[in-house]
Amino acid sequence: MGNTIDLVTIRRQLHRIPELGFKEFKTQQYLLQMIHSVADERVEVKTWKTGIIVKVNGLNPTKTIGYRADMDGLPIVEETALSFVSEHPTEMHACGHDFHMTIALGVLINIINNPINDDVVFIFQPAEEGPGGAEPMLKSEELQAWKPDMIIALHVAPEYPVGTIAIKPGLLFANTSELFIDLKGKGGHAAYPHLTNDMVVAACTLVSQLQSIVSRNINPLESAVVTIGKITGGTVQNVIAETARLEGTMRTLSSEAMEKVKNRVQSLVKGTEIAYDCECTIDFGSGYYQVDNNELLTKEFMNFIIEETEATLFECKEAMTGEDFGYMLKEIPGFMFWLGVDSPFGLHHSKLNPKEDALQVAVNILTAYLTKKGN
Repeated sequence: MGNTIDLVTIRRQLHRIPELGFKEFKTQQYLLQMIHSVADERVEVKTWKTGIIVKVNGLNPTKTIGYRADMDGLPIVEETALSFVSEHPTEMHACGHDFHMTIALGVLINIINNPINDDVVFIFQPAEEGPGGAEPMLKSEELQAWKPDMIIALHVAPEYPVGTIAIKPGLLFANTSELFIDLKGKGGHAAYPHLTNDMVVAACTLVSQLQSIVSRNINPLESAVVTIGKITGGTVQNVIAETARLEGTMRTLSSEAMEKVKNRVQSLVKGTEIAYDCECTIDFGSGYYQVDNNELLTKEFMNFIIEETEATLFECKEAMTGEDFGYMLKEIPGFMFWLGVDSPFGLHHSKLNPKEDALQVAVNILTAYLTKKGN
């Protein structure tokens, strides 16, 4: 009869234990328990940090197909009032990674129960939300030993109905980079501004200047975003601020545009140092490479959806969202697609509530695709 799992139960159990990047200890143990309970002699399992790599050996392999599912949650207080609400008060699966892992388990079991010719490697990857697990995991000895010849992944999409697959060949997600700027001047009494170098004023001016980068330094036919989401500075209302800090994000649809944005940020910060007689430091933090879907494989998958499934195919536009799966696609041909889950609240929202009917939809589609591709 083979192994079976209840997808909804698994998803709800994972939803209860969201953990931040490289801290997915409970999640890893839960997944390992599930994997070992269904594994047979054709299954090999490795761990890498808090991630897991599972190889299902094929009957007559000529290639290795990779499937990636991310594992981590977000530092968000859940406000769904679900019966299976997060047991970690300050963390939540607000990006659907509980769905991603559950779907991967479902497909894994189907491939074990119904062997195909080619090898399939399931990659349960930590730290997608930050600081980024895809690139170091891909470079690890563990994954290099089982490096796929092609690789695929999905991401839940609250805006699409259940039963919808949204995808496009070529660029799907943007290049991203964090941005942290620290300014240090000279503080002092609010009544004597001429004896100080006010970093609140410097920071506010710099924010305005940063907003000119997209409009005046990037080709109007390209797309880019520079957002400062947080400003901190000063200590009390009657003291001129000696320090200030800007925190933000930058996104572009090409790696060349990202370099232009970073270079311009550096120039404007240097100008601020001169204009306000202060010291500034820049930290671009972590950033993700663009998700660039392989043209041939993506079109092949789109035809498969149209001709061999009951799903609705939607050819979407590229998005300014970021995904570290881009690092894997940079090295391995493959694609990512959006899975419709029909939630009134979007990704990274405290009330995200994807429809669980989408779990079986995804498992059925991916099982059928891997079976066709691997035989």
